[in-house]
Amino acid sequence: MSPVAENKWVKVGQKGSGPGPRSSHALTVVGDKVYCFGGELKPTIHIDNDLYVFDLQTQEWSIAPATGDAPFPCFGVSMVPIGTTIYVYGGRDDTRRYNGLYSYDTLRNKWELLSPVEEGLPGRSYHSMACDDRNVYVFGGVTAKGRVNTLHGYDVVGRKWVEYPAGGEACKGRGGPGLVVVEGKVWVLFGFDGNKLGDIHCFDLGSGQWTTVETTGDVPPARSVFPAVRSGKQIVVYGGEEEPHELMHMGAGKLSGEVYRLDTETLVWEKVVDGTEEGKKPSPRGWCAFAVAVKDGEEGLLVHGGNSPTNERLDDMVFRRF
Repeated sequence: MSPVAENKWVKVGQKGSGPGPRSSHALTVVGDKVYCFGGELKPTIHIDNDLYVFDLQTQEWSIAPATGDAPFPCFGVSMVPIGTTIYVYGGRDDTRRYNGLYSYDTLRNKWELLSPVEEGLPGRSYHSMACDDRNVYVFGGVTAKGRVNTLHGYDVVGRKWVEYPAGGEACKGRGGPGLVVVEGKVWVLFGFDGNKLGDIHCFDLGSGQWTTVETTGDVPPARSVFPAVRSGKQIVVYGGEEEPHELMHMGAGKLSGEVYRLDTETLVWEKVVDGTEEGKKPSPRGWCAFAVAVKDGEEGLLVHGGNSPTNERLDDMVFRRF
């Protein structure tokens, strides 16, 4: 199969009561179920705290019959899965109240508050999360005191936070970065500190050391609020905001619709050819929700919603296999 034929976006049909148009929300996948939480329809105004569930087989949305202590409605939130449990952290409402760390057991349909924001990690929004088999990692974001460059891990077995060394002077505090774990290393890509950042930093969990990473090839322009996921030893990034709007979060800046891949061994970027037919390409976007999913037996990037170049929130779902 030719590279062009492989690199196509596919629009995923949606039935049922779904989340609708929104941005600054979170998406994650457990098995053949996609979970969606949080977001905004209008800038800085939260929507709801329903947990939406999308069945990849039937392509139908429903609302999870959740019990327990759920996060309050918020935007700028992140979540990741470990096993059959989802971990949701952060996000804020329109009064700048922040959520702590919650888990959602997808087998029991139950929320649990694991770490109140008053006792655990300082609250934040527009941070990034990633995970391995045992730990949830949180980097950066916007706190009540401004943008931070801190890295923390939550051990889901020991149920405790671990504070790692901060990124240092080279790795500025930022919102909306990419965060990916590849073979024991945590990668921080790009972000926003008042300006769009194009730098990359890597934290080695074994040695406890940060490294500023220099890359070559088709290096993507600086950006923030974009999907970043792992595919084997590669990091795949898509979309995001390359230039901010003069109204900042109240407007839509220059948004990307391109896909790039970084080989974490050779440190060479490749811009992926888009073989999607004209008229069927998804809109450029930022602030979208994303996750790695398996659709029709193939693993790839699943994206829902986000902000469009017209500053209107999107409600489509698109998939692109790796």
